Amino acid sequence: MTDVPNNAEPKTYTDRIGEYLRPHTDQYIFDELSDAYLKRTGMADVLTGVPVPIRKTEITGLTNVKIARSMAMIIGCDLNFKFRDNYIAFINRSFGKDFARALIADGVDGAAKSDFDYACICFRAALLLDPENVDALYCYGRACKDSYEIGEGEEYVGRYKAEALEAFEKLTLAAPEFDMGFYFLGYAYLNLGLYLKAGLTWDEFLKLTADDEGAEGDEKQKMREEVLEWKEKLEEPIKIEAAYNKILSGKFQAGIDELLPYTTDERFNTWWPMWFYLGTAYESVGDVEEAEHAFLEVLHYSPSNIDAMKELVDIYTSLGDERRAEKYRTKIGIVERNAEEYRAEKDKSWQ
Repeated sequence: MTDVPNNAEPKTYTDRIGEYLRPHTDQYIFDELSDAYLKRTGMADVLTGVPVPIRKTEITGLTNVKIARSMAMIIGCDLNFKFRDNYIAFINRSFGKDFARALIADGVDGAAKSDFDYACICFRAALLLDPENVDALYCYGRACKDSYEIGEGEEYVGRYKAEALEAFEKLTLAAPEFDMGFYFLGYAYLNLGLYLKAGLTWDEFLKLTADDEGAEGDEKQKMREEVLEWKEKLEEPIKIEAAYNKILSGKFQAGIDELLPYTTDERFNTWWPMWFYLGTAYESVGDVEEAEHAFLEVLHYSPSNIDAMKELVDIYTSLGDERRAEKYRTKIGIVERNAEEYRAEKDKSWQ
């Protein structure tokens, strides 16, 4: 099989976090390599007519390694970059899978310095070069987790959480004997409110670490104790999630009946998703007054929740209360503008 991109439609990746990484491409300029260079290196079939990235601080003294690293940074920032497959062919032909391993090592160093953008870029590039590399999957999931734990903005945090979850899910499928994959996947589910999945995933971690001994085993024992504490705490949240699932499956009244006791339970009545599911259920059974109350509770605990605002707009519109409907339309516009301004400011900060 040739490593040269063919005329087939290139694969398109879902890129949740690319917009936060692409500003780093401003560190590069693009130019085409000379015909003589391409002929000498045997890369004419891959790079003829293809602009290659050159780091602005490395314009002189170019080597294959420097060019490959720049290519890796570009495709790590933008998974769907126009010349991605040409760059992958060049790197793989020049260095093979060793280059992916080098990128992983660089990403680990970046993460150790809390440069999680750089770490994510390295791990993403490594996965493009070697999609089955479990070390890259594990490290990428960890870097995304570290990013959302220090990140700001609901959308930013949500995207990185989803990316971490997907990485750890793929990891547990690719390496079902790797206990740490299940450990972190459990936390990924927990952070998304998927309590039943978190519990079941941690059950796998507990099975895989049951016989661990020695120094590493001591550390794993601490993790086991931590997981067991979480599993005990998850007993009630799992019941709440079961009620959510009933509402999602159309069993609205049953879901309402199971969630109502938690609305006065101080451990859980500040959970805005519970109020949102209640609002959805009440609206579905025609209890508009309770639906309104539930969606207002959502906004009490999650003031920028656009979905709840949209539900209130629909409720007030149906009631002919245009004044309050317009109030929440205006709030939706403000939240959306603030989100756009936040993204624009973040982009500027990387320039």
